[in-house]
Amino acid sequence: MASALFLSLQRWRERWGHALAALALVGCLLLGACSSASSSLSGNYVDDTVAVADSLIATIALEADDPDRSDAETRARGLINDYMARYRPRAAVNGLASFTTMQTALNSLAGHYTNYPNRPVPEALRERVTKELQKAERGVTRGA
Repeated sequence: MASALFLSLQRWRERWGHALAALALVGCLLLGACSSASSSLSGNYVDDTVAVADSLIATIALEADDPDRSDAETRARGLINDYMARYRPRAAVNGLASFTTMQTALNSLAGHYTNYPNRPVPEALRERVTKELQKAERGVTRGA
């Protein structure tokens, strides 16, 4: 009886084992390709902070009737998510003044995009976020 069970398991493994291994390999390759393609960040905190700040300042400066505003805001939301996912868990970074300032600006902007997706950024919020992003840029370039 044990040998019959062993033969049955061996036949099942021969039949389906390679297919499952191939399926697992394809899944890993797809996950790896998706994760690297979704992030436009370099991994260098200073460079990424400056690039994200500049990109967001340009995005929130767009006029309400600009035809590219919707696409730019969608890209900005992705950039905010990528930046926070990459740098929030890093203890060496998340204690820096530049990071906390950047986080404040990104949270404010992400909150607006989430709660008012079809509305332009109000002038008061635009000015405050722009100042915070510029302050974060200055801080990160001098090492704070």
